[in-house]
Amino acid sequence: MANLKEVRTRISSVQSTMQITSAMKMVAASKLRKAQNAIITMRPYASKLKEIMQNLSSNLEGSDDGIYGTDKGDEKVLLVPITSNRGLCGAFNANVVKETVSLINKKFKSQVEKNDLSLYCIGSKGADLLKSKGYNIKAVNHDIFDELTFDNVVEIAESLMRQFADGEYDKIIIIYNQFKNAASQIMMTEQFLPLVESESEEEGKSHQADFIFEPNKQEILDEIIPKTIKIQLYKAILDSFASEHGARMTAMHQATDNANDLLRDLKLTYNKARQAAITNEILEIVGGAEALNG
Repeated sequence: MANLKEVRTRISSVQSTMQITSAMKMVAASKLRKAQNAIITMRPYASKLKEIMQNLSSNLEGSDDGIYGTDKGDEKVLLVPITSNRGLCGAFNANVVKETVSLINKKFKSQVEKNDLSLYCIGSKGADLLKSKGYNIKAVNHDIFDELTFDNVVEIAESLMRQFADGEYDKIIIIYNQFKNAASQIMMTEQFLPLVESESEEEGKSHQADFIFEPNKQEILDEIIPKTIKIQLYKAILDSFASEHGARMTAMHQATDNANDLLRDLKLTYNKARQAAITNEILEIVGGAEALNG
């Protein structure tokens, strides 16, 4: 059994750790509230904007959604994994890296062999993990989370759109955690460019309403398509940001609970050791007294 000094040291260490994890949990909960409100208010707008774009596109004769809707194949691919800059958030970052590696192995092995697959990492944690695995990291953006605004995300989106339009990449895919609630996230893999229609959108084409457009459908579509693309990336980053704080809050809650359980066990061990020490001292005194009497 460990001596009393060792147990007291461990108790003090666990108490300090528990204070830290409890504080981090409260900070994450505070940040989560703001991030959650941002993504919840963004989703209806992004969904409606995409619906309008699909409505316009499907009703335009011979429309191909312009350069951003042109399918160029998948010879040159860019993956955009969205992770965080900080750890202590459970499997949040590891899941994105795992999904990215799985996607590469399943669909883009030939591109890796030809050196035609690149990664643009948003968040330093994912970049570090993927770099250690030997993948081609073209660029890393870790400043976006310091001030997460639409204007800052637009700069990233426009850069990706320009590279796609110039033919640097045939396909751009984003991988991120979609926020569900504080305790769970949904791993998402979405094609950023070229634009694609979901099954629900294709099924809904037969139910399109007839609108009067001003000035005309094509001009509105030319304006909406780039904006929809930028909103799509902004929504993905907001989702990931909220998911990060939810994952960190959950991880710190579990760490605090584990520390509390460990503290209880250590205190029990300490009390047992203390009782054993007292018992030994009493036995030594009684033994000494008996020896003197004898």
